[in-house]
Amino acid sequence: MIKTPMTIDERLLLVIAGPTAVGKTSLGIQIARLLNTHIISADSRQFYREMNIGTAAPSGDDLVAIPHHFVHQLSVQESYNVSRFESDVLSLLDKLFLNHPVVLMVGGSGMYINAVCHGIDLLPDPDPAIRLQLKESLDRSGISVLQDELKQVDPEYAQQVDLANPARLIRALEIYRSTGKSYSTLRTNKPKNRPFRIVKIGINLPREILNQRINNRVDTMITAGLVGEAEKLYPLRHLNALNTVGYKELFDYLDGFATFGHAIEKIKTNSRRYAKRQLTWFRKDPAYRWFHPDNIREILSMPELLPFVG
Repeated sequence: MIKTPMTIDERLLLVIAGPTAVGKTSLGIQIARLLNTHIISADSRQFYREMNIGTAAPSGDDLVAIPHHFVHQLSVQESYNVSRFESDVLSLLDKLFLNHPVVLMVGGSGMYINAVCHGIDLLPDPDPAIRLQLKESLDRSGISVLQDELKQVDPEYAQQVDLANPARLIRALEIYRSTGKSYSTLRTNKPKNRPFRIVKIGINLPREILNQRINNRVDTMITAGLVGEAEKLYPLRHLNALNTVGYKELFDYLDGFATFGHAIEKIKTNSRRYAKRQLTWFRKDPAYRWFHPDNIREILSMPELLPFVG
């Protein structure tokens, strides 16, 4: 018997977003279990199978308990981007919605979440020659050169982007160099229609509690073997996937540029800063409704979810 496809009103993508270490994974698993559904990871570093400890990826038991997608499906040596993620997730959702009226997307990578929910602009493909020039400039002169150029050619985007993220700077500058137009000019920011409804939930904690959880998580990662994981990845440290908090600080330690203690403190500091940037990103979207991670009953009482709760 062929199933009749669900209508748009019968399909719901439930987004659970928030800063690192806030408890998204645990909450997502609890809700997915109650709704008998799948989880799509929207953490762009959990895509990589070699980066397990440092990305706080779901445990083996978690992956067995609830079907997860986009966790450890790539090697750090494989290229992947937000455009492919958008396409891959939309294709997967078409299949999941055949049997599951609600699907969860859980993570803290705001750009990847936005790509699925609203689409991304069609920008030119990277030019390998220009990208190489920019990377060589970064290696030779440091990130400030890229920051200064972006501020000059695209001051609007320079006000919005994380200026500490070299990958974002390089992408914006290669677009400008290859087209003569700024990244801001080429972005239309027009949301695309999706064949499903979207509910966005933001998870947060008081700052002091969140910062302590971040510090504790870093200590737990070190105990679990993060240094050994970084040592194995050290020969590949030039890859973009490894320009990630937790790894880049340990690479500095392995290079002899920092003591072990300083590297650990730097991971904690940079993780707290990253959490702050995540919250700034998500709070710009008024569609998010914010909850404490322990308030699962309040979340499930939302009118949009009540029809699916048994």
